[in-house]
Amino acid sequence: MPTRHDNPEALSKFTGSLVRRAQQRHVAVWLNEVSAEITSVQYAALEILHKTPGVNQRQLGDELDVDRSTIADLVARMVRNGLIERSDDPVDKRSYVLFLTADGKKQLASLRPRVEEVERILTARLTQRESLELRRLLLALLPPQE
Repeated sequence: MPTRHDNPEALSKFTGSLVRRAQQRHVAVWLNEVSAEITSVQYAALEILHKTPGVNQRQLGDELDVDRSTIADLVARMVRNGLIERSDDPVDKRSYVLFLTADGKKQLASLRPRVEEVERILTARLTQRESLELRRLLLALLPPQE
């Protein structure tokens, strides 16, 4: 029976397959280096709320590029876990504004160096220029931000 290494060209023929495999590697490294409880999307939410406290749920969803039901679930989970708090938006009573809790700030500070280690591991075989080029190319695959 042929192995996946018998035909390396077949493995790299399709961009989607490579992106999927790279994402699987990212998840494995994340679980090993960072956390099984905090996902990379939750970490990104913590970073956004650190930089822009008081954004509303819709704005956070837009920043994370996730749909409304996904952001609602994500926020509810993070509130339950004591990482963020939500309050009524003083401008739009139908909306919530979000802030990091003290635990959320502590968690963010403890995760940052581990997230940087994930980046180092994932790009270890690339030069700095190649890492920047990889990010540029990945961004080019995404739809333009509105």
